[in-house]
Amino acid sequence: MSGTATELATLGGGCFWCLDAVFRDLKGVSKVVSGYAGGHVENPTYEQVCGKGTGHAEVVQVTYDPAEIAYADLLRVFFTIHDPTTKDRQGADVGPQYRSIILTHSPEQARIAGEVMAEITAAGIWGAPLVTEVERLERFWPGEAEHQDYFARTPWSGYCRVVIAPKVAKFRKAYADRLKRPAA
Repeated sequence: MSGTATELATLGGGCFWCLDAVFRDLKGVSKVVSGYAGGHVENPTYEQVCGKGTGHAEVVQVTYDPAEIAYADLLRVFFTIHDPTTKDRQGADVGPQYRSIILTHSPEQARIAGEVMAEITAAGIWGAPLVTEVERLERFWPGEAEHQDYFARTPWSGYCRVVIAPKVAKFRKAYADRLKRPAA
């Protein structure tokens, strides 16, 4: 890291395990915490969020150095590692906790989110309208310990092998020049 002040990005795009695994590999990212945001229940648990009654999305909060990676570039990565055209769904994961959402920390982040979404739409990358929500972050709740760095800790699990590993491989190939370490 270059020693400048860090900033936060809070993003939801399906299961937080997938986003966590990708963002941990990016140069300029110093920390990733899986958790919950965008809901109305104080200190929700994973079971409550999965029960679909809290209003929360599974999100990651990314601490990054803007001198090494721009917020816009974090969002460009975000839009390549999940399908932002399916409401409340990512593959077989269905429910409002899996929605595509950008929770902004400032008016500047909200402006940049709008610009990047317009760029993605104009490029026709997805071939369908984006359904990504953009909201001001009210409160982030860190997830339970077992949800942190899940892919690195349990690469042998079925979900990791079938769902997360292909996303990570696709990301590493597309963004090889931005990885902290060479792709395996």
